[in-house]
Amino acid sequence: MTKSRLEAFSDGVIAILITIMVLELHTPHSADLAGVLEVLPTVGLYALSFAYLGIYWNNHHHLLHATSQINGTVLWANLHLLFWLSLVPFATRWMGESGLAPMPTAAYGAVLLLSAVAYTILVRSILACQPANSLLATAIGSDRKGNVSLMLNALAIPLTFVNAWLSMALYALVALIWLVPDRRIERRLAAASPAPPPRAQPNGS
Repeated sequence: MTKSRLEAFSDGVIAILITIMVLELHTPHSADLAGVLEVLPTVGLYALSFAYLGIYWNNHHHLLHATSQINGTVLWANLHLLFWLSLVPFATRWMGESGLAPMPTAAYGAVLLLSAVAYTILVRSILACQPANSLLATAIGSDRKGNVSLMLNALAIPLTFVNAWLSMALYALVALIWLVPDRRIERRLAAASPAPPPRAQPNGS
């Protein structure tokens, strides 16, 4: 089974989610600094959620680039991931409109955590249908970075009932961890690619 339709569908869904979020942004009520300061928290939450969706799109692209084949299980695992990502705009708006109240902030963390779990399931589903000792399996390895992210997101959820800003700091930390490019797959693909043939030298050189 080829992966082209899965890639195109996933790209389209993530693009729509980003569009939905930006449409939720409202212009300041006044054309002065006070008006700008009023919308800054909303813009900050949008930027955080945009970063998360961008991170998932980036890693999803690399993951499928190194995938040689998929099956029905992968299709459902991918839909499972997209389901949780589709809740990011809703959770972002609820958290913003509540002023970082504990329950909406915890719900935002739950969406991030379940998105991460769904991505892990997708990775394992793809690995299960690859050839033995595949390039992707070698590149993913123990996935220490992903496991750390899961733990931080899980820790942030109960922290919202202590201090919502601590939870926001952890959400932002996980995003910063993944903003540093994860080049495991790129390195493996580059190592597996044949070296380009040497350029022909001009006559007389």
